[in-house]
Amino acid sequence: MSTKAQVRFATREEGQSFNSHPDAIHAQFYVHSDGYPEGLGLDIAKSILDNVSVGYGWEIEHVQTLHGDLEYIYYVWSDYDKETWISIFECHPFSNQISECIFVGTPEKLIETYSQTENE
Repeated sequence: MSTKAQVRFATREEGQSFNSHPDAIHAQFYVHSDGYPEGLGLDIAKSILDNVSVGYGWEIEHVQTLHGDLEYIYYVWSDYDKETWISIFECHPFSNQISECIFVGTPEKLIETYSQTENE
């Protein structure tokens, strides 16, 4: 499947909402396929929880690179001595519509939410 996504890494900072895009990110990867939450989302969550490989197909990008074909943007929010959270934004490829936040939560919550969706 050719569901394109970006995975961005941001610092958890006081006052920053998890359901809005941060002003700054530290790293960014472009994912060429299987970027939907039931695929890539679960892979990210399981990697954070179990230290397992996320798989292949990730391309390191400059933090200012933008794509018009993205269907999802993921943020991995972390900082020292703080729990890691994940946000997922659904995009509207090749349009000027702003992406919509469809998930905010811990890796455990992501697995719970999207594993159920996968089994329905």
